Amino acid sequence: MRSVATLHVTGLAKSHGADVLFRDVSFRVPPGQRLALVGRNGSGKTTLLRILAGEVGSDGGEIGFPRSGRIALHDQRPPRTAGKSLAEYVGESLADVHAAEARLAKLEQRMADGDHGAATMQAYATAQAGLEQAGGYQWRSRLESILRGLGFSNADADRDLGTFSGGELTRASLARALAMRPELLLLDEPTNHLDLQSLEWLERELQTLDTSIVLVSHDRWFLESVATGVVELELGRARVFEGRYSDYRREKALAIAQQAEAFERQQVELERLQRFVDKWRAGTRSRQARSVAKRLDRVELVDRPRQQRALAFGFPKTVRPGRDVLEVTDARVVAGDKLLLERASFAIERGQRVALIGPNGAGKTSLVESLLGRRTLAAGRVRIGHNVTPAYFTQHEEELPPNATVLEATCAATPLNQGQARTLLGRFLFSGEMADRKVSVLSGGERRRLSLLRLVASGANFLVLDEPTNHLDVESREALEEAIDAYDGTVLMVSHDRALIDAVATHTLALEDHDLTMRPGDYNDYVLALGDAATQAPPPPPAVRAKRAPKVKATVEAKVATKREAPQRVRRKLTELERRISELEIEKLRLESELADPAVIADYELLGAVGGKHRAAQEELAWLYREWESVAESAGV
Repeated sequence: MRSVATLHVTGLAKSHGADVLFRDVSFRVPPGQRLALVGRNGSGKTTLLRILAGEVGSDGGEIGFPRSGRIALHDQRPPRTAGKSLAEYVGESLADVHAAEARLAKLEQRMADGDHGAATMQAYATAQAGLEQAGGYQWRSRLESILRGLGFSNADADRDLGTFSGGELTRASLARALAMRPELLLLDEPTNHLDLQSLEWLERELQTLDTSIVLVSHDRWFLESVATGVVELELGRARVFEGRYSDYRREKALAIAQQAEAFERQQVELERLQRFVDKWRAGTRSRQARSVAKRLDRVELVDRPRQQRALAFGFPKTVRPGRDVLEVTDARVVAGDKLLLERASFAIERGQRVALIGPNGAGKTSLVESLLGRRTLAAGRVRIGHNVTPAYFTQHEEELPPNATVLEATCAATPLNQGQARTLLGRFLFSGEMADRKVSVLSGGERRRLSLLRLVASGANFLVLDEPTNHLDVESREALEEAIDAYDGTVLMVSHDRALIDAVATHTLALEDHDLTMRPGDYNDYVLALGDAATQAPPPPPAVRAKRAPKVKATVEAKVATKREAPQRVRRKLTELERRISELEIEKLRLESELADPAVIADYELLGAVGGKHRAAQEELAWLYREWESVAESAGV
């Protein structure tokens, strides 16, 4: 295994003008650790990666990493190098390998010409060791493996970069970073533009690399599978969490609950002391009042937990359609001279949530646009059911008027008046002056939110969603899951977000080998149906809010019924939480009674054991109360 250095980051700070992006960011990445940078969009994750890569300067702090250590950054800026093939572009990162091979070739020629002196033989042994250190003779097969893993064909290797799409160029950038075998690998949204097969390949690849990794991703399944530690950027500050992504989510939720409890407890005490000061300031106990006032001035205040607003929305009630929402018969889809689909037939019924999955380039978006009449089928028939009103959420943003304000774009696409539109915009985090900004200046994530808002207000009973979670942060993705779960209409969605598919899908519709296969169940059921246990994905990380009941094998009807019975599940969840809270309250009272027992107080070991149990009960109660509030709020209790 190569020698990989530890990355030390100490007191890093960065501002944009008067706006502080982050300050006093400190963490370390030991050899082989895979650290996830998490935080809301705009918290500075990409900027931090570029500072680590040396592309952007910081306003303070230090970065400790050997000068000789190779650093590779993959971000969302696709390469613009035309006139080079894919293989040439990716292979440019292997300059040390090429140099080592050139040295060996030169020495081999000298040896072939009869030079077998000790110096030449020693130089040859050194060159061989250098090539091995740089990647060995296997670098070509490794390069081919990386390109295949990221969805490129053998023919793509010789194609000019100028012929690739934006998504393909982004994957080429990722291939180049992986091929370099750096000591420090920096990845900004590496899962973008990857299909499910490539996602799972990348997870396995990163798990086996002897490289320190710092990555940014909103894919919860990917984070749970890959990350071994978390640095959270929030409100300009950084916090480090050890362990997996799910451990971070649980620890953060518990910390927020404990801080809220400590804040509320301190506020009650401060109010009590202040009342004493106010009452006796000029009375017979004025000396004590002054003493208490001085104590109040010296109190170190507990901060109120600062939770940024999450995207919160739901869909309105829809008109009930007929049972058959969409029926497709013998569909043939082509793109230019390329056949995408041949004689495909399927049907979607009322209330189903169908995830359309398949490799990149298979034709998922082309199929969706054909179903909605935006493209013409080469053959076959599509029938939209009785009373069905579809709404399409596209990957692209051309439907948003760039010269309009956010408010104008909302009113133009919905029946809302300005007051109603402003209220809805506030729920989508477009409050105050944000509503009067031009659409043209919005970020990618803000555009996605605005498109979602227009969809929400449409009242459609058949949602067709093409990669709806692109550019959404984790909290917004979870809000979307909850909204779809509570939606009373029918959904067809194209997505590579395995957590979303697993959370809401009742069926998967797989586009495979120019054909479509409808299967009951979510993503795990799809993987099991393929019978490929070796590539079975891990379960999604447990959420820190209301958790859905574990899924079990079921018939199609039972699966659909389970999805429709979300309110019943919520009520059962509340009942279970209340039962557990009641049990823990009784247990806490019993432990408090023990803590007051003179026999326990006299036994230090017993006192410590009982005290530990009491603290554990308090922590679990704080967690349960927090979860109860979250579930109750989502249910409107």
